[in-house]
Amino acid sequence: MDGWVGGSKKFFTTSRLLFEPVNEFFADAICNRDDCVLQVSVRVTTMDAELEFAIQSNTTGKQLFDQVVKTIGLREIWYFGLQYTDTKGYITWLKLNKKILNQELKRESPLQFKFRAKFYPEDVSEEIIQDVTLRLFYLQVKEAILSDEIYCPPETTVLLASYAMQARFGDYHPDVHKKGFLANERLMPERVREQYKLSSDQWEEKIVSWWSEHKCMMKEDAMGEYLKIAQDLEMYGVNYFEIRNKKGSELWLGVDALGLNIYEKADRLTPKIGFPWSEIRNISFNDKKFVIKPIDKKARDFIFYVPRLRINKRILALCMGNHELYMRRRKPDTIEVQQMRAQAREERQQKVAERERLQREIAAREAAEKKQREYEDRMLEMQEDMERAKRDLTNAQDTIRRLELSLKELQQAQENLARREEEVKHLGTRLAEEREMEASEKDKLEAEIRRREAEIAAVRREVSEKDAQTRRLQEEVEEARRRQQEASEALLRATTQALHHNKAHNVFEHMEDNYALSNGGDYSTLNEVELTSDEYANVPQWEVDRQTAIERNQNIQTRLDALNADLEKMRDRDKVTEYDVLHMENKRAGRDKYKTLRQIRAGNTQRRIDQFENMV
Repeated sequence: MDGWVGGSKKFFTTSRLLFEPVNEFFADAICNRDDCVLQVSVRVTTMDAELEFAIQSNTTGKQLFDQVVKTIGLREIWYFGLQYTDTKGYITWLKLNKKILNQELKRESPLQFKFRAKFYPEDVSEEIIQDVTLRLFYLQVKEAILSDEIYCPPETTVLLASYAMQARFGDYHPDVHKKGFLANERLMPERVREQYKLSSDQWEEKIVSWWSEHKCMMKEDAMGEYLKIAQDLEMYGVNYFEIRNKKGSELWLGVDALGLNIYEKADRLTPKIGFPWSEIRNISFNDKKFVIKPIDKKARDFIFYVPRLRINKRILALCMGNHELYMRRRKPDTIEVQQMRAQAREERQQKVAERERLQREIAAREAAEKKQREYEDRMLEMQEDMERAKRDLTNAQDTIRRLELSLKELQQAQENLARREEEVKHLGTRLAEEREMEASEKDKLEAEIRRREAEIAAVRREVSEKDAQTRRLQEEVEEARRRQQEASEALLRATTQALHHNKAHNVFEHMEDNYALSNGGDYSTLNEVELTSDEYANVPQWEVDRQTAIERNQNIQTRLDALNADLEKMRDRDKVTEYDVLHMENKRAGRDKYKTLRQIRAGNTQRRIDQFENMV
């Protein structure tokens, strides 16, 4: 394979390799001296990409599957398959060991395939290794929940939506993710939106309240948290098939990673009977009859009937794949898986280290920006202080002018006082010299002396007042000069700090600057397969002792209960679905996926087979 055309997501090759970009159903034949090979265009849609190839007329499903997983860099291939709609309108899995054009494909151009998960892990946190695998599962499960293929309680859809936002956008930032940001996002099933009298803004508020708590969570971790909650939903990873027991009762058979479960026709949420993979020895079918032989040799065969032969073929293939994965999980990892885990750990450590580095740079930048804002605020304060200092200086200058005027007036008053005192002294001298003057003149002179003394006293009071006023003005001048000095020093400090911070800010600016399964086999051509031998009959059934992710986190459990109580007030009772009713009944009875599993596996195999045959 020569390369990959990134923009168009098409392969280009040379010579007679299998895959070349073409635009016609049958392109021109590629010929050499020996023969000619017709080519057909193929489009494979993954959950997040569209791939186009040209295949030869003799290309097998295995060769196409190989090319797809190589293109997307997937190594955990055992979960996935290629899905298509056959000539009769049924969804079918491409047979890997057959030529593609020999299968029941619609003759369209290009041929359409979907790359989807065919088998599901029991515990995503323990089993999924690669990020690409995690993303494909996340997108497929999310779509199944949003389209209501998997029933999800309303309050849980809000929590899942918050993880979906973290997986898509990263951390919530109020200044970036403004009100109305989620208006056009598909975040929850229409069933939930229609059931409650809540506006888009109200739903957004509830989702954001959870989303804001996922701060610093890596996008891959958010996908993992989404799947850890989704895998506890009752319908997660279950393939349902219509069946009948010997009585002809219409029932559902559920095939999943943990075993086979039987459901009543009206309830695909809560299984009534369960058989783990470790209890099943052999599976086979004859026409529409499907036979399961238990490990327990005392138990009768478990027999049911399906409407069409092709359904039995699909059930057999799913049973084989799920059984092999179930047993593989209970054995030590192969060397290949150990190497994959080691590589994944190393890559994750690198991602974590890179994220921590970015977080440190972001934190440093935020700290620098905070300092910048503080300096800007301080500069504003200093500017205000300077304005006040200028006003104080102007007032001080006015005070000084008033002081100078007052001093001048004081000097004049003192001179006037001295002159008057001299006049009084002169009058006293005259009085002493003219003791012999007439009484009337003497009285007149004494009256003049008293008047002058009164004037002197008034002038003295005035001088005293002006002296006190002068001292006050001098104190005001000193205070004004002191404040002016402080303002000048503060301005100097602010200028120096701002210069230093601008240098630091520039530094942070720069910092920012094996196919169906392990053996590659395909079970579609078989009608009988041995599953569990006696040596594996007692493998551990870990699943019956599990708790849901929500049950393990008391804080989330409490908040979800509160959210559920809040939502109940806004619920439109006329729009409650049958599955809502079933879920509420299970919740009131204290049942969840794993508690139900323990209950339906109770008793010996024969007892459960009898129970199945008596279901009506």
